[in-house]
Amino acid sequence: MTEASGRVVETARGRDLVLARSLALPIAEAWAYLTESELTEQWFGPWEGDARTGGAVRVRMRFEDHEPAIRIGIRLCEAPERLALEAESEVGGWKLDLALEAEGDDDALLVFTHHLEGDDPIGEIGPGWEYYLDLLVAATEGTERPGFDQYYPALREAYLEM
Repeated sequence: MTEASGRVVETARGRDLVLARSLALPIAEAWAYLTESELTEQWFGPWEGDARTGGAVRVRMRFEDHEPAIRIGIRLCEAPERLALEAESEVGGWKLDLALEAEGDDDALLVFTHHLEGDDPIGEIGPGWEYYLDLLVAATEGTERPGFDQYYPALREAYLEM
């Protein structure tokens, strides 16, 4: 069974859910998996639109294909280190920060932050992001994709306890 790797951090504005993943790719290639539609399609979903800071894209989440495409605003795009996104209220108004750091010449560390609102359902959000970030790792390594049932409801209680 998969274990919860995220942590909830108190901040000046509230609480953040922070998860990290090591990617066996140089930072430029890791950035491509976060920003190029043909690569985001492999783990999160394809997108179309204006991906510049201040622009917006529409994403069809790959593993939630029964849901409509979601609009995601690009608050900040500083290649290849930082991407700040804000999803529209269709999915609860996510505010996300993705930061990449080089770990030597061949690896990158992704620090993924979901800025939580007071009543956000952490028992669903945490397992969901664990799943999607592990899909990213599987896409970058060419390994088998995990099943969602390894994450939810399996990790729900661990996240509720945070």
